[in-house]
Amino acid sequence: MLSVLRVHLPSDIPIVGCELTPYVLLRRPEKIVTTDDVPESAPLDGHFLRYKWYRIQSDKKVAVCSVHPSEQATLQCLGCVKAKIPVAKSYHCSPKCFSDAWQHHRVLHDRAASAVNENGNEEEELFGRFNTSGSAASLSASAANPSLTNGTTPLYPAAVTQRSGGETWFEVGRAKTYTPTADDIGHVLKFECVVVDAETKLPVGHVNTILTSRVIPAPSPSPRCVISVNGVDVMGHLDSDGRIATSGTFSVLSYNILSDVYATSELYSYCPSWALSWPYRRQNLLREIVGYHADIVCLQEVQSDHYEEFFAPELDKHGYVGLYKRKTNEVYSGNTNTIDGCATFFRRDRFSHVKKYEVEFNKAAQSWTDSQLPSAQKKTALNRLYKDNVALIVVLEAKFSNQGADNPGKRQLLCVANTHVNVHQDLKDVKIWQVHTLLKGLEKIAASADIPMLVCGDFNSIPGSAAHSLLAMGKVDPLHPDLAADPIGILRPNSKLVHQLPLVSAYSSFARMGVGHGLEQRRRLDPTTNEPLFTNCTRDFIGTLDYIFYTADSLTVESLLELLDEESLRKDTALPSPEWSSDHIALLAEFRCMPRARR
Repeated sequence: MLSVLRVHLPSDIPIVGCELTPYVLLRRPEKIVTTDDVPESAPLDGHFLRYKWYRIQSDKKVAVCSVHPSEQATLQCLGCVKAKIPVAKSYHCSPKCFSDAWQHHRVLHDRAASAVNENGNEEEELFGRFNTSGSAASLSASAANPSLTNGTTPLYPAAVTQRSGGETWFEVGRAKTYTPTADDIGHVLKFECVVVDAETKLPVGHVNTILTSRVIPAPSPSPRCVISVNGVDVMGHLDSDGRIATSGTFSVLSYNILSDVYATSELYSYCPSWALSWPYRRQNLLREIVGYHADIVCLQEVQSDHYEEFFAPELDKHGYVGLYKRKTNEVYSGNTNTIDGCATFFRRDRFSHVKKYEVEFNKAAQSWTDSQLPSAQKKTALNRLYKDNVALIVVLEAKFSNQGADNPGKRQLLCVANTHVNVHQDLKDVKIWQVHTLLKGLEKIAASADIPMLVCGDFNSIPGSAAHSLLAMGKVDPLHPDLAADPIGILRPNSKLVHQLPLVSAYSSFARMGVGHGLEQRRRLDPTTNEPLFTNCTRDFIGTLDYIFYTADSLTVESLLELLDEESLRKDTALPSPEWSSDHIALLAEFRCMPRARR
């Protein structure tokens, strides 16, 4: 007979909007052990599995700590209440928690006061993009997403299922999976699984149960401002009511989202396991990405299964069309579904797809060795060059126009390159070669069409490195120390390390600003390279690896997403954290196409 051997949850801390999927181990009648479901619609040997979820609601109200969401709150900041800051931000689990967090917490008060002074509507200005209280405005709450179901039962039936010892049990779901909602915050959930006779509909044998910890709200990143760099020093807020982009401009987001296969507790032991779990991170990342309202989104480290099953369908609901290039797998030996790659999305109401180019650096390596090296040296060279990295180049046509009356009807094309360059720091020659190979491909496209270009991605190269110099300066100093190690001659002669694209780093525009919020951002740049002080922040490394480059003869930067300061991130040790779900930060730039004479 069908029997349940074991039931457990991968994480016992449930989070609003993050699907809970219990692990149910079964023994089938033929003694085979499996995790396959046996639903009522397909009984096995006259039996099926019945699932139920309950919310255990205590008569005593429970608040959750805003800093340690798995802990019960014991005190509330009255300053937050007076400033009308969302109530979830005001709770703390202990006086020490409050005092330790004060340096960062007081920023909420300062921003609230500033917003009141500016327009008297502090809550919308400060918290319009993300709902920190975990209410139905959350992307993943059932009320906001009708596609989320928790079984056939009404989510919150009026009838009390059971009442015992000051507790009320509400049945909230009859499916194997359950997605906690805002109503569950602060409450324990109970999962039941039992074998049922298909004919009598009565339970057979032992009822397997699990109790979770209290449901916590999904911690949301504090809103990041978009700052104008075109001579007017004003802040814009990204909120759910509309994009910041004005007519004739478009915005581009570049973000390494940290592939799930790399998000391990061994690498990121400082991040709570529930905040590292993919069900949590994917919702937090989606909420963040959608909240930026970018016209073009370039993502790196997107697993192929996550692209197909999550990002492509979810971003489609928000008006995006997606294109994807998976890394090659000559080197990778694991599950091919977990190979990551580059995904480029664009808003279908702003752009249409014209052409796609896929760059496989392994193929380029094969071509180079075939033409340049004798057979005896090929294997050694390919072992060094084969790293599975790729780039995705997309040509788009704008559906908007900023052409003058003298140029009616001219097609506005845009070329967007999205890449993730080799990560190994001891293979600087391979890194430079990959960047050079990409730039040579882009030069060919530029030669065939008068087209603005964007080069986005994680280049795994710090400012001032040879790879960065090649991108930003169009050449590399022959005496650059990164050129010293070139065992297979891939960089020789060094004079070939040039390109003619007028590329400029978008974030260097902050260096021109000297007052107000712009001055604050300027302090977050490296003064020697005018690049951000960091885009990647872990416990063991902090530095800039991600960039958005643009062709300065055809595009101009209008505004930039503000950079984060290290101090605000260190309250959680480093990235990723419950607030930010990648070890990288997102970069976003708003551009305007410049009218120009054909080259």
